[in-house]
Amino acid sequence: MLQVNYIRENREKVLERLSVRNFKQPELVDEIIKFDEERRQTQTSMDNLSAIANANAKQVGELMRNGKKDEAEEIKAQTAANKDQIKKLADQLAVVEQHLYNALIQLPNLPGELVPAGSTAEENEVVDTYGEPAVLHAQALPHWELTAKYDIIDFELGTKITGAGFPVYKGKGARLQRALINFFLDRATAAGYREMQVPLMVNEASGFGTGQLPDKEGQMYHSTVDNLYLIPTAEVPVTNLYRDVILKEDELPIKNTAYTPCFRREAGSYGAHVRGLNRLHQFVHPDKSYEILEEMSAYVQGLLKDLGLHFRVLRLCGGDMGFTSAMTYDMEVWSAAQQRWLEVSSVSNFESYQTNRLKLRYKGNAGKTQLAHTLNGSALALPRIVAAILENYQTADGIMIPEVLVKYTGFDCID
Repeated sequence: MLQVNYIRENREKVLERLSVRNFKQPELVDEIIKFDEERRQTQTSMDNLSAIANANAKQVGELMRNGKKDEAEEIKAQTAANKDQIKKLADQLAVVEQHLYNALIQLPNLPGELVPAGSTAEENEVVDTYGEPAVLHAQALPHWELTAKYDIIDFELGTKITGAGFPVYKGKGARLQRALINFFLDRATAAGYREMQVPLMVNEASGFGTGQLPDKEGQMYHSTVDNLYLIPTAEVPVTNLYRDVILKEDELPIKNTAYTPCFRREAGSYGAHVRGLNRLHQFVHPDKSYEILEEMSAYVQGLLKDLGLHFRVLRLCGGDMGFTSAMTYDMEVWSAAQQRWLEVSSVSNFESYQTNRLKLRYKGNAGKTQLAHTLNGSALALPRIVAAILENYQTADGIMIPEVLVKYTGFDCID
């Protein structure tokens, strides 16, 4: 979440950046400033009364030593009244702090300076395009027909076992998916990311720390008996490894990668309920976060180039970004069979929005403690990459395997 001091000292800029998001509750900014002023005034009153109480306590001792019992009793009575008032103020402070907190968690992150204004995906900015669309033969099929033709993914069997959106990968389909996972993880570790295996369920504190709660309860699967949530991405457990941690400046950047299945409700998305992702995550010095964002975007683009896929890079407009993001790049691959773009990766800079919730800080060389910045990227969403490979690499005789994957699959064609 945003820091209260920044909101109070930069009210006009906060409102201007929220307008880039087309945010519908700008009045929250003034509510936050009002609650913060009440909080500060109440705290000041408590501090003043506490100082008087402390001074009175010393005075009582001195009067008692000098035999001035009556004067001491008068001051004791005054001190008791002060303590009652301090308790009332403490109760008021707790209420005001809760109001402040409730308002703060409803305020999204502020878009970075390069983020275009807009409210829909049509207003996203195309930053770059790579390659040319695949030229397919006349009988080319969409991936859902290819999977049935070659018996490599079974949607009906998944529906029988679990429900819609949980496909079963079979034979060469399963091996292709495993090949992609290993390819992505090998590339990530070669690029300096440390591989992590993390829990697939998290508690409320973890969901809050990365901004999924209370914003996205409806998209998350909740185990109510244990009050745990199935993870929507590896971002949640990987980021929370560092919750309530103070790092040293020379430990930055911290670069982690993890593969997990990802559980989220998204009606109409292919494989949405089990969208396997290889995540990249970095904790960085604030001065370096946008430089690192460009590096992470270039890394994901490099994977797509190695797979030989035609893709484009979008800078999301304010209204299409996630709640916690300050700037996001989306990578989309072209489906020659469907004649449309498929989103396969998002790479985001959250600046200090998550770390303020997580209380993730670093101590600079000068001794000052500051919030770090977090960045997160998917590399890549497996079902859509599988779909893109099946469609773009199909021939009349079978589906060719991208050259970089052959050593992982052990075969070069699905036929």
